[in-house]
Amino acid sequence: MHEVKVYDSLGNLKKVISVKKLNIRSEKQLEFPALFRKNKKTGRPLAKPTPQL
Repeated sequence: MHEVKVYDSLGNLKKVISVKKLNIRSEKQLEFPALFRKNKKTGRPLAKPTPQL
């Protein structure tokens, strides 16, 4: 892996992410893949039960 440089829209360097930090993130992702999902929804919402008379 190589370090990652993050730039803003004007081309200014915002931060540099080190190889060590990237390795830590990849280890966390292997252990807990649900933490890194793009879609944060856990599932379909439950349908409301219809009231019985």
